[in-house]
Amino acid sequence: MKNLISLTAVLALVACTQPQELDESNLPENVMITGTNPIINNQFTADPTARVFNDKLYLFPSHDIPSVVTHFDGSPWFSMADYHVFSSEDLTTWTDHGVIVTQEDVPWGNPTAYSMWAPDCIEKDGKYYFYFPNATKGRGFAVGVAIADKPEGPYEILPEPIKGINGIDPCVLKASDGNCYIFWGAGRCAKLADNMIELAEDNPVETMKWGDREFTSVGVNCLKGLPSRQAEGPFAFEYNGNYYLTYPYVRENTEVIGYAMSKNPMGPYEYKGIIMAEHENGCWTNHHSIVNYKGQWYFFYHHNAYSPNFDKNRSAQIEKLYFNEDGTIQEIKPTLRGVGPVKATRKVHIDRYSSIEGATIQYYDTTNYFQGWKTVFAKTGDKVCFNELDFGKKAPKSVTFYVKAPQGGKVVMTAGKTATLDIPATADWKEVTISMPYKAKGMQNLAVESASDTEMEIDWVRFK
Repeated sequence: MKNLISLTAVLALVACTQPQELDESNLPENVMITGTNPIINNQFTADPTARVFNDKLYLFPSHDIPSVVTHFDGSPWFSMADYHVFSSEDLTTWTDHGVIVTQEDVPWGNPTAYSMWAPDCIEKDGKYYFYFPNATKGRGFAVGVAIADKPEGPYEILPEPIKGINGIDPCVLKASDGNCYIFWGAGRCAKLADNMIELAEDNPVETMKWGDREFTSVGVNCLKGLPSRQAEGPFAFEYNGNYYLTYPYVRENTEVIGYAMSKNPMGPYEYKGIIMAEHENGCWTNHHSIVNYKGQWYFFYHHNAYSPNFDKNRSAQIEKLYFNEDGTIQEIKPTLRGVGPVKATRKVHIDRYSSIEGATIQYYDTTNYFQGWKTVFAKTGDKVCFNELDFGKKAPKSVTFYVKAPQGGKVVMTAGKTATLDIPATADWKEVTISMPYKAKGMQNLAVESASDTEMEIDWVRFK
């Protein structure tokens, strides 16, 4: 009897410690499940800097809001008043840890500038150093530092910015030579002191000219001699004995992400090419970071997917990144599918497709773009495919379509096997649940194809 009681207690403990499936219909306000692009679906998240701390991926983006400031020509402009930090262990479930720094909290900053642009965060000796730009109370920009004991904060903002840095978009590289280097602006670089809050005393000093004005600047210009028209947002990392300097610049009319390589953190760097070309919809900016997480390299960037009419409100996206044998980087094309694993038991938004034939994608609600998209099937043969859908070990008994089909219709569904399903007529959006015609287990590519010439709109599919 004692052994039985002990075994029961152990089994109960194991059950309590197993990861629990989140109830997607009742998620905490600070948790979202996406697995597709964009990865954050309740606010704008531009300039995403990804870092790995304690086997968890943390995302430090800037935070676009609807414009409250104007450009010098009077047009609406970038407006950022604070920073959030997000975390994920699977690149699908994201937790918003809330605001960590606001413009009102910065002692040296302009509290009404709305210019808290691209940040970064680095760990050293158990402390987390958050680097951020802001407009000063005088003229120009500076880079400040906030320090915390945990990546999610709380952070204490230092009373003064880093002396010697006048610019935006800081990035810190922890190099294998034992030093930390900070990059900012258009590829400027200097060595940090051991305390991580000052520039090292042994940095070079360059004398430069701007028109008839002569001035000195700490560090070096790593983009000297490289394609760098309107360059900004440098991000540096190290891989296989090489240092990589990646950065947005304007090749024609909008930004691309280019990169250069060197054997030295401070260069000189040799230009190698493009990582990501211009956004096809004309979004003017892009901004990125590159990180290795659980053995896979990822490329984080932004796009104005949730703000089609205003490209100053951007959202973070992810793609996988691959190197060639010689260390160069393969060009990346933006996708809707993204990289996160998606469980079949969750709402599968097939509008974030892997491939499409004939069908079209439209916004679900043009008064609130954060509601996402829908897939519109107009004729026989219209088709979308959603790759890498995880059915797990237990075959579902039913499939639910969230659909609007005034005349009804038929769909051919493929997930390992193929079956034709009847969609009843429904003038308004409705959850239509159908018994699964076959068993689907493991990782499958899902295809949904119209088998009728009646118009059907599908928001999501879910298997139970």
